Amino acid sequence: MRCRAVLLKWEGLSSVHVGEQKEMTAQSVNDWVKRFEAEGIKGLNTRPGQGRKTIMDCSDEDAVRKAIESDRQSVRAAKEAWRQSSGKEASELTFRRFLSVLAQDIDV
Repeated sequence: MRCRAVLLKWEGLSSVHVGEQKEMTAQSVNDWVKRFEAEGIKGLNTRPGQGRKTIMDCSDEDAVRKAIESDRQSVRAAKEAWRQSSGKEASELTFRRFLSVLAQDIDV
């Protein structure tokens, strides 16, 4: 998306028009163009430490599996068991999404 915004801007479109197409503000478009000009294509990558931090990652896999094994019928109970063992907080939706990813890994 960032690369396309830069290309559209270089084709002569206004920052406002590019922003509308890419669902960005005109200021964001200009910032990405400046970053591209200063750093090249690598400047369009997300920098380390940017963005929302993940709640659950591969380090939680074993704890989640144990929690599910202890109560296969209740996601809520499994989430609570995981929360107690890991000390982390996550919404039920986040927990279900993580379970879905685990199930997809098993199916492969």
